[in-house]
Amino acid sequence: MEIDIGIPENDRKAIAAGLSRVLADSYTLYLKTHNFHWNVKGPMFNSLHTMFETQYVELAAAVDEIAERIRALGEKAPGTYGAFAKLTQIEEEEGDPPAEEMIRQLVRGHETVARTARSVFPLAEAGQDEPTADLLTQRLQVHEKTAWMLRSLLAE
Repeated sequence: MEIDIGIPENDRKAIAAGLSRVLADSYTLYLKTHNFHWNVKGPMFNSLHTMFETQYVELAAAVDEIAERIRALGEKAPGTYGAFAKLTQIEEEEGDPPAEEMIRQLVRGHETVARTARSVFPLAEAGQDEPTADLLTQRLQVHEKTAWMLRSLLAE
């Protein structure tokens, strides 16, 4: 059945493609945060272990919301590691970085998701897609605040 929600097909496809990049960045950041939650060590262990858990739980809910918006636009949401690897701008961490490096990487990750989300705004505006613009605004608020809080742990 054709989709007739007031957004032209070309705009829907472009918006969904942008949201797919947001989804890939968000899922990759989720995985990295969960990895760091499991493997953090040192004097900040307890506080970082708890903080990282709060962050990955929030990201898990976010990826579902982003994927559902892609589906509402009539497109298939990417859902494999391979698809995410092609779309994400966030680098995987395969080593065992110290806690402060974990924090730095997560700051960069949240800033990356914020930049990706911000880059989709013109597409949402062009298609008069208010629900996507609202979703992007919510995601920006979370990622910018989380990056600030993580950066604050590194301040001297």
